[in-house]
Amino acid sequence: MAKIFYFHGKTWEEMKSMPLEEFVKMLPARQRRSLKRGQTEAEKNLIKTIRGSKPDKTIRTHVRSIIILPEMVGKKFAIHDGKDWNMVEIMPEMLGHRLGEFSLTRERVTHSGPGIGATRGTKFISVK
Repeated sequence: MAKIFYFHGKTWEEMKSMPLEEFVKMLPARQRRSLKRGQTEAEKNLIKTIRGSKPDKTIRTHVRSIIILPEMVGKKFAIHDGKDWNMVEIMPEMLGHRLGEFSLTRERVTHSGPGIGATRGTKFISVK
């Protein structure tokens, strides 16, 4: 049995047919205020691209600040993290978050063991 997704008491079927103004009222204050102020040109262009794209096509974007809207669910994005493109498929649970939250810009640093010259004791060891 599949679990039914609810967002603030609304099912996914109700969310798809809901106008944007009604969806904005259900978001937290920061996202709600951001959407009420309007979108940047880059965000508008991305939404235009989303509406015109095929369902199975991956959309590449640098716009990490856009808030995930119901029309984005089910789409695949390649989000740029400054170096690489990270593939993300938008799920209903991601609604209201920003796109950049799912493509981290920093990696965990893993250091290897110390080498020759790393300590004062290795100063006199022959490299050969």
